[in-house]
Amino acid sequence: MPASELARLLGIDLPIIQAPMAGVQDSALAIAVSRAGALGSLPCAMLAPDAMAREVATIQAATDRPFNLNFFCHVPPEPDAAHEARWRGRLAPYYAEFGIDPAGIGVGAGRQPFSTALCDLIEPLRPPVMSFHFGLPAPELLARVKGWGARVLASATTVDEGLWLQANGADAVIAQGLEAGGHRGHFLSDDLSRQSGLFALVPQLAAVLDVPVIAAGGIVDAAGVAAAMALRAAGVQVGTAYMLCPEATTSALHRAALQSDAARHTALTRLFTGRPARGIVNRVMRELGPMSPDAPAFPLATAAIAPLRAKAEAAGRGDFTPLWSGQNAAGCRPLPAGELTRVLAQGLGGF
Repeated sequence: MPASELARLLGIDLPIIQAPMAGVQDSALAIAVSRAGALGSLPCAMLAPDAMAREVATIQAATDRPFNLNFFCHVPPEPDAAHEARWRGRLAPYYAEFGIDPAGIGVGAGRQPFSTALCDLIEPLRPPVMSFHFGLPAPELLARVKGWGARVLASATTVDEGLWLQANGADAVIAQGLEAGGHRGHFLSDDLSRQSGLFALVPQLAAVLDVPVIAAGGIVDAAGVAAAMALRAAGVQVGTAYMLCPEATTSALHRAALQSDAARHTALTRLFTGRPARGIVNRVMRELGPMSPDAPAFPLATAAIAPLRAKAEAAGRGDFTPLWSGQNAAGCRPLPAGELTRVLAQGLGGF
């Protein structure tokens, strides 16, 4: 589908979407991108309801351009005391190193899936675009989202997932290549060998889907945009490149890592949340193995490692920090978000 069709579908000038990135952005980044004519996004899975409402109000007060709210669609796991104990046992040497009493560490998820309560909160705000990771919400919730006129985007990591999303109501499919930073969006299979790089995935999805295909993963400049469009993508979603923008809330430690030689080595890891996500390899990933089965299911792994992250960051170290990054951070530059959006748009040609 032509890029012009995606732009019309979403009501934007440029078929470029700023990826929602929890922990490294707030409404400021979304506002700047939307003002530039693309689609700014706000990650909502880690926001408390009152904070979410405030952020949406801030966006609506700052721009009348379309914006996107992003939610997760995972099924929360049942806590497993034995698995949690095994995980804390693996972390015990680090607790001792930093003088942390594990008895004082709580448990908790930290990331909530889209629910009836969240839909009740969001519906009066009428966001024009909603995007989902890990599938789609329950049919009755999706019907409510579509009922207020929102366009629905969702991530696919395989052709089967793209076909499922189209059949179940997605208005456009985000093709998440294996290069992409942050959490994998897979939901039909946990077998990572079924997933492929972006430039293998995009043309396969474009060949079988009637809805627009949006390319995501490793795109940081105009050349990457042009390459994705040449493979019949209708638009692109960009994440890592926006993390260096002044409007992002990316920490100084994380920014330094993205601009260092360390960013050349990323890996999928489940240590920080319990679900595979791509980040810059650091100490805990090297020492425990990035895909250790000892980490509890998503998102229960987070609580036990959080105190270690806090202690290390206070000492200026990212040894236990999820340094999310795609595989092409070397091409990122610290530009204002509006300027970066215009640079990316140069790869669109006349679309």
